[in-house]
Amino acid sequence: MHFLVSNDDGVNATGIKALAEALNGLGEITIYAPTDNKSGASNSLTLDPPIRVFKLAENRFSVTGTPTDCVHMALTGLMDEEPDMVVSGINNAPNLGDDVLYSGTVAAAIEGRYLGLPAIAFSLATKAGKQRYFTTAQYYLTKIIQNILTHPLPEDTILNVNFPNLPQDQVKGIKVTRLGNRHKAENTVKDMDPRGRKIYWIGAAGPEADAGEGTDFHAIKNGYVSITPLQVDMTKHSALNALQEWSSKIT
Repeated sequence: MHFLVSNDDGVNATGIKALAEALNGLGEITIYAPTDNKSGASNSLTLDPPIRVFKLAENRFSVTGTPTDCVHMALTGLMDEEPDMVVSGINNAPNLGDDVLYSGTVAAAIEGRYLGLPAIAFSLATKAGKQRYFTTAQYYLTKIIQNILTHPLPEDTILNVNFPNLPQDQVKGIKVTRLGNRHKAENTVKDMDPRGRKIYWIGAAGPEADAGEGTDFHAIKNGYVSITPLQVDMTKHSALNALQEWSSKIT
């Protein structure tokens, strides 16, 4: 297997180093990751200014763009040969429920799928100030990739995988889940810079709303690895017939 590796925390983040270390024993890896932290970049592409790519080591590149830029450019001209899979992470925070709409980690995986490859996003459900158990994530992601090697996934597959931030012996297992969702985000934070000018911070994500059994929130809270299949088709198919009837009344 040849893996294209990216993330949104930046090319020097602990998580991507842990991911590369785990994948090294499973196949060839090529890293294209953002120069700086691009958390929350979602599926954005950089159209202006131009993007620069720097070679840091053999098969390891720093990109002055978003996670989507990294994967897009790697697969559309920067790599000499197409990889077998796009792997993103390990994100230094969970990507649960609504988080996937904003996550650069998940966006990198989605871009891989858009361009025809199976893709997985890995995240560790850490909290500020807590010890980070990247070794737990490495253990389970290795098992997941090994399972893919013997039981390949379809090319239209996107998996969003979250690991509980626990020692390996405290993880209860793996659950296949659906996305939960959160309450409305906290208000924008207003502040002043040292020169008396107004500045603003995006408010914190809202608390869990739909977080019952079967959701990714519930799995992580109860000590399980969460695997959620995602799709790029955002059509609400259940609404098509009703909308057709509604639109027929437009004269």
